[in-house]
Amino acid sequence: MTGKTGILGIVNLSADSFWEGSRVGDARSLVAKVVQMLEEGADAIDLGAASSRPGTVLADAREQWALLKPALETLRKEFPGLRLSVDSCFAEVVRRCFDVWGPFTVNDISAGEMDPGMLPLVGSLGLPYIAMHMRGTPLTMSSLCSYDDVVKEVRDYFTRLAPRLENAGIKEWILDPGFGFAKTTEQNYRLLSALPELCSLGRPVLVGVSRKSMIYKPLGIGPEDALAPTQAVHMAALIGGAAWLRVHDVKEAVMTAKLYSMMYTSSPGAAKR
Repeated sequence: MTGKTGILGIVNLSADSFWEGSRVGDARSLVAKVVQMLEEGADAIDLGAASSRPGTVLADAREQWALLKPALETLRKEFPGLRLSVDSCFAEVVRRCFDVWGPFTVNDISAGEMDPGMLPLVGSLGLPYIAMHMRGTPLTMSSLCSYDDVVKEVRDYFTRLAPRLENAGIKEWILDPGFGFAKTTEQNYRLLSALPELCSLGRPVLVGVSRKSMIYKPLGIGPEDALAPTQAVHMAALIGGAAWLRVHDVKEAVMTAKLYSMMYTSSPGAAKR
């Protein structure tokens, strides 16, 4: 990887998002959270209005928009020029967000699979797109973890997806392997160790592992104690070629990225991958 690591700070509007530290319940806490993340070095904010943890029934477009509309209006007033992504798999939500906010990045956990109108809309609006690998839905994905070779199948998925995105007019897109989405803990680490194979597809790769069960369950801890091991996994992701980290804890991720840069990219004598 060359260039600066992108740090995407997670802000959740939904009260049932798995990590309570990312939740905001009103305009004041939203503004305070975004101020904190920007001061700590976030390059962009990822705004979500629905929990997608395993076993969850995903909030519908109406429920998501009810949370997103006032949040976007607040952010537009308080942070003009903010780099924003919105986490939704519904074209209707994207259209409404665009009407209020203007251009932003669409972060779609289904890569267009859950709403056939998503890819054409994103292409017609000229929006950047984060396409994530997932089987099924958050409700069913934990039962869909059977792979002959998880790395090959995820890589093949994005190889097939690329022309679909191009045909829809989506020119700028980021690849997200979907850690924790229809993968077992062992499969997540197999994907992580093979990250260079996904980077070889030529798209920026986003890694979202922050405080997830793939980190805390093998260690016998909870997400509240997973800050330090999350940074260890972040370092492995950067060494593997990740261009973006999607994180709950911006300050620590920025420090991790800085140390990575010092070791691998900052000087002519730095180690090469």
